[in-house]
Amino acid sequence: MTDRTRSIFEICLTLKAVSRVLAAQQSCTCSFLQPSGLRVNCSSLNLMELPYLPTDTTKLHVQNNWLTSVSPGRFDRLVGLKKASLSGNPFHCDCRIEYLRNWLIKNKAIISKEPTCASPSSVAQKAISELSDEYFSSCGPASCTNGTYNAVMGVMLCCVIVLLLWCLRLAKASAFTLFIDERHSGFEADSLRSMKPKHRRRLHTDSLNYVMDLEKPPLNMELLPQVLDMLHKKHNIKIKAT
Repeated sequence: MTDRTRSIFEICLTLKAVSRVLAAQQSCTCSFLQPSGLRVNCSSLNLMELPYLPTDTTKLHVQNNWLTSVSPGRFDRLVGLKKASLSGNPFHCDCRIEYLRNWLIKNKAIISKEPTCASPSSVAQKAISELSDEYFSSCGPASCTNGTYNAVMGVMLCCVIVLLLWCLRLAKASAFTLFIDERHSGFEADSLRSMKPKHRRRLHTDSLNYVMDLEKPPLNMELLPQVLDMLHKKHNIKIKAT
């Protein structure tokens, strides 16, 4: 017995052990095909879950069982599969059937008889491969942590909204006062964060001074009262001329 034959034989033994547990002491049968490959027969064994299959499987028979879905990735390793029979199983066509549907579309040539949906009633007796993309539009990524992820993201979004509302309220309650002398030699800004005494802060900018260019014409002081009034009414900014 060669190493390859021994490995295949060991895989078949493992497959029988798994099938025995799943099918009340009944087991799948493996037979060698020429020139290479395996024929795996798991039909009519009352299987409720498809067992792991040898990678050298070329013909697969799992019809007339109690399969409601196929675990994602279960067929990906069967690159040499040439014939498969999945009919006679009560497949439940919800989000869990999407993997099988996509696999059937890509491998129609090797399916001997198209498996159909047994439930829900809206798609009963409909071929699984005929389910549209819109049918799975509400399905999210297949992950056991999907619900936890959505909950965490919802909490974070609520925190961001509360923070934005607090900043908006703080901005509306704030007032700014600017003191400007006639020569515009400097200015002082006092920022009050809130009208409440405990939130008031005073920002002194005594060190911020600039020297105006004496050659430029002075500011038109006749328009200054209108500017001050507009800033106060629309932006809550108080400016006092000194």
